[in-house]
Order: sequence, then structure tokens, then C-alpha cells
Amino acid sequence: MVDKDGIGSASKQNNSITENEKMQYQRLLLKRSLFIVFCAVLLFVVAGIALALGSASLSFFEAYSAVFAKFFPNWFSASELADNVVWNLRLPRILLAVLAGSTLAIAGTSTQAILRNPLATPYTLGVSAGASLGASIGIILGRGLTDGPFLIILNAFVFSLIPVTVILLLTKKRGLSPETVILAGIAIMYIFSACTTILQYFAESNAVAATVFWTIGDLSRAAWWQTPYVFAVLVLSLVINLRLSWDINIMKMGDDTAKGLGVEVNRVRKIIFITACFATATVVSFTGPIGFIGLVSPHICRIIIGGDEKFLIISSSLFGAVLLLFADTLARRLLAPIVLPVGAITAFLGGPLLLYLLIRKKTNY
Repeated sequence: MVDKDGIGSASKQNNSITENEKMQYQRLLLKRSLFIVFCAVLLFVVAGIALALGSASLSFFEAYSAVFAKFFPNWFSASELADNVVWNLRLPRILLAVLAGSTLAIAGTSTQAILRNPLATPYTLGVSAGASLGASIGIILGRGLTDGPFLIILNAFVFSLIPVTVILLLTKKRGLSPETVILAGIAIMYIFSACTTILQYFAESNAVAATVFWTIGDLSRAAWWQTPYVFAVLVLSLVINLRLSWDINIMKMGDDTAKGLGVEVNRVRKIIFITACFATATVVSFTGPIGFIGLVSPHICRIIIGGDEKFLIISSSLFGAVLLLFADTLARRLLAPIVLPVGAITAFLGGPLLLYLLIRKKTNY
């Protein structure tokens, strides 16, 4: 005899579980959405503070009035001093910090996901080492693909793409597995670093000092003409990563599982890998190797909102912009009027995270 009450109670229990799961998912969506909004608001506030702070002090509202007055002159007004300080001195640097931080964070997020490694970023795969060698050749030897102000920038960009090309060629025979990519990147990074060291060993002291300063990473070279290039690679990275976010989520479960679900693992990994390294190479050629943004931002966001790539890419992008802008503001004001290189500040922020990763038992990607 069938127990109708038992069937009914089981059915109610299943419905109850489904409703609970829906509520939990809705709460998770709300949490993720609120965190993204929080990061956007925080970026607006930190940018206003960065605009206001400096040798010529402005208030938060004066700084933003100078920005909005260009677009809405009937609604906002600004003094000549505020207009000159904001648009000619501070805004190019702040915009480059925002764009560079966002781009590096996206690159770090996607690289960690496709390689399933908490320490994997384009920097650890040799991009920064290649850029440093290219810049060193331009600074020390004065040789490159062009002359003039673009010598160091173009050298750094071209040489930063060499490790990517070498890794793709090396992995063509064995397949683009995470282990192969990481090991190849580390080997190439050491080779390029050794070449840079040898160049510095035989260089004059002034050239060595300029090379070392470039390799630390700094935003003092920021200019308006640089922002369209960084903005373009940011948009490209964002579109590609969001388009492939579902595939990346599946790949986190392992290559075999992803292939069984119809994901073209090698194709997706190659696209994400090339996009991340190309975007990082563009940023590095203008700013020098600013490390740890691509490492810190994804981990902090992942701890707060989980590992869903669609939300993680957006939140990491915003948080990376906040992090680099905050670090640059500290670099400008910590020992004012001396401006510290922002790469040193980001290293102070990233070092403790590395220790945290060593202590933490498990990291969900």
C-alpha cells in the first residue's frame, strides 16, 4: 500500500528545498550586485580624493566641479587654478591608474582561472621580464625599432610579447596545459631577467639608475595620448572574458570535464592567455611592471563574492582600479613632496597576500 502522506510530505520537502535554493541564489546575486555597486562608488570617491590631494590643495567638490565643468558648463564652474591642476596635472595620471588597474586585474583573474593556479598572472609568465629587457635595451644601448620618445615604450611592448610567443610555440606540441604554461613562463622569466642583469652590469651608473626606476613601475610618465591605447585593450579584455565566462567556469572543474561538456579547452585557454598577456604588455609598456594588482584584486573579490567569472571579472576590474589608484595616491602623498614609485606600494600590499595564500588551506577558483 502506498503511503500517500509520505509521498505528499516528500513532495513538499522537495519543493521546500527548491524554494530555499532559489532564495539562496537570489541572495547571492544581490550580494554580488551590491559589491559591484560598492566598488563603483568607492572608485568614484577615491578618484575624487586623488584629484583633490596635491601641492595645490582642492576640495573634493572643487576637483569634480573642474571635471564636470568641461562637459556641463551651465551647471558647473571651476577656477582657473583648479581647471589647470585637474586637467593638465592630475587627471591623466588618475585615468591611467584606473585603466591600468582594471586591465591588470582582468588579466590576473582570467589567467588564474584558466591555469587553475592562485599565483598565475601574466607577470609570472614572463611578460614583465620581457618588457624590462626591452626597456633596458632602449635605455642602456639606445637601440630599438624606432627613435625618439617611443623608443622605450615600443621596445618594452615588443619584448613583452616574446615570452607569450615562445610559450605558445613550446606548448604547440605538448598541448596548452596549465602546468606546461606555468613552467615555460617561469623558465623564460629567468632567462630574460638574466639578460637584463647582464646589460645593467656593463652599463653606466646613470643608465642603470634609469633602468631600475623603470622596472619598479611608476605612473609619473602618464599623458593624455596614452589613455586611448589602454582603454582599447581594457574594453577588448572585458568583452572577450565576459563572452567566454561560462567556458572559463566549466574549465575550473578540469579539462576532461570541460571537454565532456563541449568546451574547446585549448582554444579558450589560448584566446584568454593571448588576450591577458597582450593587455598586460600594453599597460607595462606605458607604466613599467606594476606588480600584484592582478594577484590581489581577484583574490579579494573571490573571497567576498565567490568564483563566478561573470561577476568576478567585473568586480575585479573595478577593485583593481581602486587598488592601483589608492596605491598611487599613497605614493604621491606618503613622503610629499617626494613621489614614491607606485610599484613599491603595490608590492607592500601584495606581499602579505602571498603569505596569506601559503597559510590558507584551500582556495576556490
